[in-house]
Amino acid sequence: MADHETDGGEMPHGSTRGSEPGDRPVPIRWMSTTEAAEFLGVTLRTLYRFIDSGDLAAFKFGRVIRLRADDVETFIEASRIAPGSLDHLYPDTRARAADVGRSQSPVET
Repeated sequence: MADHETDGGEMPHGSTRGSEPGDRPVPIRWMSTTEAAEFLGVTLRTLYRFIDSGDLAAFKFGRVIRLRADDVETFIEASRIAPGSLDHLYPDTRARAADVGRSQSPVET
């Protein structure tokens, strides 16, 4: 394989990310938009919306858009839902139970 070719979606020779002196450089693992969308389990349209809104970093090389696998993984972690933050998606059963308790008054004899 020539120096300018790569396998596994890595950048050509000499394209690496920040490393400390003495450390071996870590090559960037690139993903196509199709790979990233499949990895995230979303459509390409949704992936492009994440990119366009600035939520997910992407790079354009000529006519080709690529994403760093590390950025996709960081995006996944940043999208984690905090416990208790989905209350707006379902009715509050405690309030409903209190309402039911008020409407059922004891029967007087």
